[in-house]
Amino acid sequence: MLSEKNKEIFLGPISKNNPVIVQVLGICSALAVTAQMMPALVMSLSLTAVLAFANVIISLMRNIIPNRIRIIVQLVVVAALVIIVDQVLKAFAFEVSKQLSVFVGLIITNCILMGRLEAFALGNKPWPSFLDGIGNGIGYSVILLIIAFFREFFGSGTVFGIQVIPDAFYEWGYANNGLFILPPMALIVAGCIIWIHRIKNPDMQE
Repeated sequence: MLSEKNKEIFLGPISKNNPVIVQVLGICSALAVTAQMMPALVMSLSLTAVLAFANVIISLMRNIIPNRIRIIVQLVVVAALVIIVDQVLKAFAFEVSKQLSVFVGLIITNCILMGRLEAFALGNKPWPSFLDGIGNGIGYSVILLIIAFFREFFGSGTVFGIQVIPDAFYEWGYANNGLFILPPMALIVAGCIIWIHRIKNPDMQE
């Protein structure tokens, strides 16, 4: 089940072929939901679940989907899964669901989803497709959570809503950096991650 090929399918997107910092997909989410870690975590789990199951469903249907309507079929599958995830969040994590607002629904437009369905699920069996979905979901999640950590820590002095910078620091004059709460800072942090990743992987440099 975890042959060398399957290991590469699963592990590749986490680093060497990361969908966010290598393929530069899903950047909109980094801007929208990374001011705090909890919404970023929920968005990460939601997209990973949708991507994994959408990959499996499309893989199972790959031989019966007419080529001319494949995009429509993919959108219907993804939309159905997103609706299920949205309803689960409203039922069990309503406050976080309110924070994410429309962004859960916008998972359907995430480039990572359509890219993996087109590039992988349509041409591979269900198990490799599932691994590809999980791997890309984890790769996406790692970057989102790193960005969210720095934005929340420096912007609010908290991690997952828990204050981690002592009150004494504020009494001595420390102030949270409001710039980290603004969306452009997500791009700056993402750019720093891409820079470090390229340094660690010189073979990827142009």
